[in-house]
Amino acid sequence: MKIILKHEFHPGDKIDNEEIINLLLKNRQIENIEEYLHPLSPLKIHLTDFGPPAGGWEKTIKLLEKIKKNGETIIVYTDYDADGITGGAILWETLHLLGFKVMPYVPHRILEGYGFSVKGIDTVKKEFNPSLIISVDHGISAREKIKYAKSLGINIIVTDHHLKPEKIPEDATAIFHIPALSGSGVAYFFAKEIFDHFKRYGQPNTLSLQNNFETDYLALASIGSIADLVPLTGPTRSLVKHGLDAFNGCKRIGLKHIIKEAGIDGRKITPYEIGFIIAPRINAVGRLEHAIDALRLLCTHNDDTARKLASRVGMTNKQRQDMVVKAIEEAKQTVEKQYGKKLPKIIILENKNWHEGIIGLIASKIAETYYRPTVVITDSDGFMKGSARSIPSFHITNFLRDNKKYLIDIGGHKGAAGFTMEKEKYNDFVTAVGKSSKKLIDDKDLEKTIEADLKLPVAKATVKLVLAMEKLQPFGAGNPQPVFLSRVEIMDAKLFGKKQEHVKIYVKDPGENSFPLELISFYNSNLFMKLSPGQVTDVVYSLLIDRWNGRENVRGKLLFIS
Repeated sequence: MKIILKHEFHPGDKIDNEEIINLLLKNRQIENIEEYLHPLSPLKIHLTDFGPPAGGWEKTIKLLEKIKKNGETIIVYTDYDADGITGGAILWETLHLLGFKVMPYVPHRILEGYGFSVKGIDTVKKEFNPSLIISVDHGISAREKIKYAKSLGINIIVTDHHLKPEKIPEDATAIFHIPALSGSGVAYFFAKEIFDHFKRYGQPNTLSLQNNFETDYLALASIGSIADLVPLTGPTRSLVKHGLDAFNGCKRIGLKHIIKEAGIDGRKITPYEIGFIIAPRINAVGRLEHAIDALRLLCTHNDDTARKLASRVGMTNKQRQDMVVKAIEEAKQTVEKQYGKKLPKIIILENKNWHEGIIGLIASKIAETYYRPTVVITDSDGFMKGSARSIPSFHITNFLRDNKKYLIDIGGHKGAAGFTMEKEKYNDFVTAVGKSSKKLIDDKDLEKTIEADLKLPVAKATVKLVLAMEKLQPFGAGNPQPVFLSRVEIMDAKLFGKKQEHVKIYVKDPGENSFPLELISFYNSNLFMKLSPGQVTDVVYSLLIDRWNGRENVRGKLLFIS
């Protein structure tokens, strides 16, 4: 493990909380501190602020006015993950409350695959015969599928944020592609712009929609943004910052039941609650079943329906967790058997028994464990489906696009990608990946690193410091939680948890008679045997406040110990 230290205090340096906060802002290269600390309300951000869409906003509005006048049908065709489902809920409900004849459509992950498909478009044509399909969280790479839809007389408007291909879909009526946002973020601003235009006609649900854009839709967009690991900077920071606050006023009954079923009712909603508790439940439905139920849960007004769907979502998530634990263990065994100690630059694992809905989670864990880009492949409906996760220094989607002759389709971001492949191309694909990765990935790229904001005496890790740092929230992708390095003396260590699987370590500044800082390391019981009182070592950790029975105590999450 390589530790990159951004700043170190020296004897005589001024070390107060204000100075620490200023250093944290400097480390994050924040230029406009006021805007960072007090992000602009998303209500004051407009779609046009992101630049003109391909095809034109005027053409979009003209088409929508024609469709509304003639009573024609619109389909909101959304992705099946948490980002797509929350964005789809925002856009579908906005159009519905504005009086449009509109239906949501969520493709089945296994039967239809990601985004537009000929099968999905044919189904939509047969069941709804729409004049317009609006995509949410996909479409920018669906050039041929959009051309096919146009041949059937269906207009397509794309709202997406994924990596733009060399050739965009020229047959789309308009393209709203905003990489700085999540799919749900694009949907939020797109829907808000539609609402701002049509509310002038005196729609009966104007007040309800205005309240939604101030609360419920902000909360939904924050879920999608955090779930999709979009950097919490610029307009996305505005969405998430205000979206987290909006949970207090959110009246969405389905969201309330998700929170209640998860056992976090009454708890302040932070990126942790969304990223590790709420979003996985929404995702689980699309991974193992049909994600239309997740969208239905977010949009229902019936309390009994919401309660039953939330319970089902919770059970599906537990099933997903069990499947992932088993598959990850199998994946690790495969890595050891297939590669031994000589790991390749890119790990490729194939298992036809792994469920397509969890291969991305497997790839993520293997990439994290071995610190290498990882591709996990399984069989799906006569083809092979792959999911890839990467390390910070390697753009996995660009890499896979450079090998596109082996793939049917591909989409993704810098750190994650998904693709479809014909079975007979598998061996050639593996060979090509092995050869090209040796040239593109240096050994130094595969050395796991951890960045620490500054070296700090443990005595400075106080409740007051953590409270001061809370104004830098929300923390997440693009705005990481502050990380500290300290030279410490170990005072004591304890195991805890039902299976004694976690470790608590009590540390202080060496040679000082100070109040100890408690550090927690989860699922790391092996560490306990390596610790002894009086041992002096370096620790890397983040800080949080443990709030219990009206008391506030500072605690650290151990990230590394030398």
